[in-house]
Amino acid sequence: MGNIDIHGNIREIAGIEKIEESKPTMKASIETKTHRVLYPFTAIVGQEKMKRALILNAINPSIGGVLIRGQKGTAKSTAVRGLAEILPEFDVVSGCTYNCDPHDEEKFCWECQIRKKERNITTKKHPMKVIDLPVGATEDRVVGSLDIEKAVTEGIKAYEPGILAQANRNILYVDEINLLDDFVVDALLDAAAMGINTVEREGVSVSHPSNFIIIGSMNPEEGELRPQLLDRIALQVEVIGIQDIEQRVEIVERRNRFNENPEGFRREFDQEQDRLHARIVKGQQLFSSVVTTRDNLQTIAQICVEFNVDGHRADIMIERTARTNAGFEGRDRVINEDIVEAAEMVLPHRMRKRPFEEEEFSVEQLRRLVDK
Repeated sequence: MGNIDIHGNIREIAGIEKIEESKPTMKASIETKTHRVLYPFTAIVGQEKMKRALILNAINPSIGGVLIRGQKGTAKSTAVRGLAEILPEFDVVSGCTYNCDPHDEEKFCWECQIRKKERNITTKKHPMKVIDLPVGATEDRVVGSLDIEKAVTEGIKAYEPGILAQANRNILYVDEINLLDDFVVDALLDAAAMGINTVEREGVSVSHPSNFIIIGSMNPEEGELRPQLLDRIALQVEVIGIQDIEQRVEIVERRNRFNENPEGFRREFDQEQDRLHARIVKGQQLFSSVVTTRDNLQTIAQICVEFNVDGHRADIMIERTARTNAGFEGRDRVINEDIVEAAEMVLPHRMRKRPFEEEEFSVEQLRRLVDK
């Protein structure tokens, strides 16, 4: 059978199955009679490194995602869902299955290519959403499925979009990512890196835009990710139970107030939520123009050599993250503090281990090296 490209022959897809988000728990939200009330992102006590990693990826999705490792009950999913609601809305093509950007016609899906020819492009505002990927999801459920017989014999709609279609330009949250089948994780990371999801079956190929912020979380006690997969997720942060007594008391008090009066509790944090929203928007506007000097790049390279990491991906990710951090802080150039902030999240899971040795990462050693 010869290759068949069905992009131009597929009619507008209608009635596509909607992917429901997993049921909320008391950890993340309260369900009211009218709508779901999320716990405010800025009300989360502590876990500053996790919050910073999420914010930087929201400002600059090209960083490449974040893996949150830690114990249960450390606000991982609460933070992810709370982040989405403080991110700005964005323009999409009305009725598009893939949330295409009306201002980027080169990346239109085939549906929007048809709309463009028919001069039928209208836009609407779309809120950032968290799309959940269930642990037991099959490859077809994730990337989409092709009906080969229809594609070959009838030339009509043959592709049924998967989770990656809905995730385009949104947040894809993979809880317990370490328990996913490796081939599913490979498909996710390939799509995240390329910005395109491609499905091929028996010579039939279909693709669509798939740019998303990938956020994975896991409890390391339940198993690790393969090193090859770890290396492809840009940032990693560890979250543990807070040991400070006052902070632990504050966590319980805030949770009780939220449970008793969710809307009233949220109003307490309206100003903080608005301030963070404004900082994120400003960071999105600034980060691409932030200057990284050659001295900065030499510092980054020296760090990666001293910490014995493989390849050059770490250098690229530290620079990208440092530049984004500078934009979030309102600076027009990278400083050493930005490099340290970035390296703390990029290096630990990339350091080369010797047999029978535990991986060690020293922030003090990192700071001494940068200060030189």
